[in-house]
Amino acid sequence: MEIKDFDHHAPIEGTTLFDGEMAMKGYALNKMCFSFNGAPARDAYLADPEGYMTSFKLNDEQKQACRDKNVLAMIAAGGNIYYLAKFAGIYKLDVQDVGAQQTGMTKEAFKEKLLRQGD
Repeated sequence: MEIKDFDHHAPIEGTTLFDGEMAMKGYALNKMCFSFNGAPARDAYLADPEGYMTSFKLNDEQKQACRDKNVLAMIAAGGNIYYLAKFAGIYKLDVQDVGAQQTGMTKEAFKEKLLRQGD
């Protein structure tokens, strides 16, 4: 069997690769989101999002993505989806909310699209 080498950094349309560079870029954001495993951290964030983000040294891009609750922007800012799920949970964002963001649709339109695909 022939194994072909491939470029690990080859772009995949519509996808942000999470590699070592992105992990370093998103370290502060991911560290903050990991903290949301504990209820006191979630409460502290909701009480003072700006102060909480500053305490984790998020950069302006990461802070704006959090303010906007934009998961795709958080991924572009180095966020790892597994940690970002902790953030999404604070605001009761579900998989359909994220899917709607990914497709540029409203949540209602995205849900309707999913229902139509089931026919």
